[in-house]
Amino acid sequence: MARLRVHNFAMSLDGFAAGTDQSQESPLGLGGESLHPWIFATRTGRAMLGEEGGSEGLNDDFVRAGEDGIGATIMGRNMFGPVRGPWPDVSWRGWWGENPPFHHPVYVMTHHARPDVQMARGTVFRFIDAAPREVLAMAVDAANGLDVRLGGGVSTVRAFLAEGLVDEMHLAIAPVFLGDGERLFGDGVPPEGYASDPLVVGDGIAHAVIRRA
Repeated sequence: MARLRVHNFAMSLDGFAAGTDQSQESPLGLGGESLHPWIFATRTGRAMLGEEGGSEGLNDDFVRAGEDGIGATIMGRNMFGPVRGPWPDVSWRGWWGENPPFHHPVYVMTHHARPDVQMARGTVFRFIDAAPREVLAMAVDAANGLDVRLGGGVSTVRAFLAEGLVDEMHLAIAPVFLGDGERLFGDGVPPEGYASDPLVVGDGIAHAVIRRA
């Protein structure tokens, strides 16, 4: 049975997974980029950018695991781009250029419909106004027996956690403070029905894997 998985979801020491004031210049909000350099120091992360080299080991294992066995992705509109409200046009096609790293169907949760966006190598963005459980059913069907990856943003992951739909979640805790922004556990209450494996530490990053208990 297909599982819903979250991978490489980075958080600061003070619990923020995104900074304030997301924009085209600051896709993850102010200071948010400081949560992710560890990914692009790995061999798998560099390969995503079309570059060679990079580190192997625990961090690379976690980055690579996020690509294995995934047949569809779900993300919130904030992860797709900085545009808010009704789409002024269809010129915004995502942060990733014409060859996004997904290579499978991507379901973008939004209250504002627009036509599908077909990209290179099998990536197609589909814009869906539906509840988490409905979107998950669509993604599972499109994944053809593979798992579904749940991307950001923070509110999207929280919505799926609240309904107990996430099967496994990998959190990467970076040694930085953001001071403000969006917290995954913003109300201080952990999600019901989940338990964490013991923390493991890679090169400068602590990794936690949370599973349905």
